[in-house]
Amino acid sequence: MLTHYAELGALHPSDADVARLAEKALAGSSVHFADNAGIIPLARSLKALAEAESFAPPKGLRAQLRPYQAYGSAWMGSLLEAGFGGVLADDMGLGKTIQVLALLQARREAGAAGPALLIVPTSLLHGWQMQSAQFTPDIRLVVLHGTGRAALRDEALRADLVVTTYPLLARDQDWLTATEWPLVILDEAQTLKNPASQMAKSLRNIPAKGRLALTGTPLENSLQDLWTLIDWVNPGLLGYRKEFQKLFRTPIEKHGDAVAQSRLNRRLRPFMLRRTKEQVATELPPKTEILERVELPKPQQALYEAVRSTMDARVREAISARGLAAAQITVLDALLKLRQVCCDPALVKTDAARAVANSAKRSRLRELLAELVAEGRRVLVFSQFVEMLRLIEADLAAAGIPHLTLTGQTQKRADVLESFAKGTAPVFLLSLKAGGLGLTLTEADTVILYDPWWNPAVERQAMDRTHRIGQDKPVFVHRLVAAGTVEEKILDMQSRKQALVDALFDKDGGQAGPLLDEAILEDLFAPLGV
Repeated sequence: MLTHYAELGALHPSDADVARLAEKALAGSSVHFADNAGIIPLARSLKALAEAESFAPPKGLRAQLRPYQAYGSAWMGSLLEAGFGGVLADDMGLGKTIQVLALLQARREAGAAGPALLIVPTSLLHGWQMQSAQFTPDIRLVVLHGTGRAALRDEALRADLVVTTYPLLARDQDWLTATEWPLVILDEAQTLKNPASQMAKSLRNIPAKGRLALTGTPLENSLQDLWTLIDWVNPGLLGYRKEFQKLFRTPIEKHGDAVAQSRLNRRLRPFMLRRTKEQVATELPPKTEILERVELPKPQQALYEAVRSTMDARVREAISARGLAAAQITVLDALLKLRQVCCDPALVKTDAARAVANSAKRSRLRELLAELVAEGRRVLVFSQFVEMLRLIEADLAAAGIPHLTLTGQTQKRADVLESFAKGTAPVFLLSLKAGGLGLTLTEADTVILYDPWWNPAVERQAMDRTHRIGQDKPVFVHRLVAAGTVEEKILDMQSRKQALVDALFDKDGGQAGPLLDEAILEDLFAPLGV
């Protein structure tokens, strides 16, 4: 951290140690940093951090940092002092926010000039304000959000921390790019996936002396996610996108090249810090995952097979005409319809679907929720389909079970969250998109994932709303999966993506095959039960 850990820089390693660390960070391609000299002080700082027994927290911090959190704050400060950026990729629920607040408090106490800029999903504005007020009350925080935000710009430049949101980057681009920000921080930085997106372009245009990214899921879909993130944090570390594709992405994703994986891991190791709950939060109560395969009744099976047959023909035609890459939208639309049949025929807007009255998963959910509520449990129910949540709402109302709902359309998010925290209702329905990020809902002890998602990281985010620091009860996660359908195939794809993520943090590299090819598509559109 900027002042409290500056004395650690006096612990210099030998020149040989520095050379070895620099070689590990930079070897493997022709890439050079804009500031090559910075790797030497960085090597010294990282060695000092590894040898230090403890870290003094900033005086104004109103929280007791766990040792790994204190180390994380010191690590970020060391990178910034050496002129580099970093990715704090701790497992969800381990307190990335408090680590950053500790860093910002240390920065304030050091008399650092200029405010840090923090960019967050809109849903997390309230959480950052609350935690800053609780743990770092001395920090002068200004939120730039809403129609009156322009009037706060002068005040913002006198603050310690300016908080804005991803959707406002493009609208406020002129003002954001006119300021030389000492530090720019991205929360839920996996939002920055597509390097060609307007958001990515807007972020690259904001001048920053230091950059930090916070994410529990640095890789969600493919190694391109990782390249986009790292190229913003430390431009040039992974080369140009085409170079990265050739040296790393293609060998790792398509051929399971363990040598390329190990080389990528070495390059990232000084600049990405990840700790898992198993490593540093062993006091957390256990989490039990229960996979429940639900058999579809005959009418729902017949509807699924009819939709599958039609979609299979449509996808084959699209691939034949345009190729797999160009037919992606057709593929996703077809898979969407199959998933809707699995959730509830009412989601499928056809006459044939309207004739099917029963939904196996919806019936099972009604039974399960009645049992759980009777046991006194507090339950989070996640679905990707807001319309599905509306159907579940109707079922809960009919059963007389109090409930709350949070979706992207919810206006007063903070009020809804506070209501659940106070125990107003035992069941909380959440859309995966609106409720899967940044929320702390340790009042709940049970999570139901009504429909599986392709990305295991997104599902873990949902689970970890409850299984995080502060939870004192065992957590149970129920997955409802329509037996023999595309939902079971989605679980197979999840394991492939998880293998890619695991390899990223495996010092020995790992094996990873292609995530989507024609053989996988054949499997996804196979007849029921095959």
